[in-house]
Amino acid sequence: MSDRQTLPNRRKPGTGRRKPGAGSSRTAARRERKGGKWRRGWLIAVLAILTALPLLLHRRIPNSFGNLGSLVDTFLPWVGLAIPVLAIAAIVRRSATAGVALLVPTLIWGMMFGNALVPGKGGGAYDVRVLSHNVDAANKDPEQTAADLLTADADIVALEEITSADLKVYKAAFAKTYPHVVARGTVALWSKFPVEESESVDVGFAWTRALRAEVATPEGKVAVYVAHLASVRVGASGFTSDQRNKTIKQLGQQIAQEKVAGVIVMGDFNGTANDRSLAPLTYGLRSAQGAAGFGFGFTWPANFPMARIDHILVRGVTPTKAWVMNPTGSDHRPVVAELRI
Repeated sequence: MSDRQTLPNRRKPGTGRRKPGAGSSRTAARRERKGGKWRRGWLIAVLAILTALPLLLHRRIPNSFGNLGSLVDTFLPWVGLAIPVLAIAAIVRRSATAGVALLVPTLIWGMMFGNALVPGKGGGAYDVRVLSHNVDAANKDPEQTAADLLTADADIVALEEITSADLKVYKAAFAKTYPHVVARGTVALWSKFPVEESESVDVGFAWTRALRAEVATPEGKVAVYVAHLASVRVGASGFTSDQRNKTIKQLGQQIAQEKVAGVIVMGDFNGTANDRSLAPLTYGLRSAQGAAGFGFGFTWPANFPMARIDHILVRGVTPTKAWVMNPTGSDHRPVVAELRI
């Protein structure tokens, strides 16, 4: 026997035989590290592209079936809610593919609606502050609504959907502040400035739902229109708006022929500025909210606004500020704008 004693072979800890499948799992891990972020998230990427489609192609959706195109137009800004949801899913999934795909709807939505979220639009001095509000024929407390509206300190107030009984309430509440009043059917106008002339505007109803007044402001005369267009309905037959569309055309023709340079159009149009059906009315007019307001300015329904169907549109005057007031007891919220004549 040699001086060196033979000892049993011992393996160092952790150097035993490889477990079955260990090599393949390590290879898969390497592949995952190399290309996994591009391989993952294809479903999220597809959903991102599908989100972009209604934004990009909404004008191609026809109105022939249930006015579907106008319905999509009305709620189009809400499509953007899908973008942050998918972005969170892409981050959790660590998917570069989904992240790149999300750039498509993000850029399209930004080009369409990003201006609404730009702060600091408008600004500067103003000559006239105007207010428009559908006060709701079913309003249970018109006295409080009148008090709420007075806090805005507007120079011209336009109200829609006024009942004959409530008209007396508003006249009494506004008497000290607004010496000049014009009421026609279910719409009315109050002004701190003289009203030189006024008339009803026929928009195709058996009763009056629109008026025109020439208001002599200290900076010059303006033509003020107050209108409550026909309602729309969403039901089994789709987005019913045929009667509203007829009233839009009639009012649009009247405004297009207006001779006074400064024009202010206020009211409940039962449609958003994105709704293609409003084009005959909105053509040539600027939205005060779009030009000088922050955010989308949703007004209806009052408790959780989802669409801006109450508008202040102008021509020949400059919006410097616009905003939406808090609820008043109506199912709509009031809209306010400051204008430079």
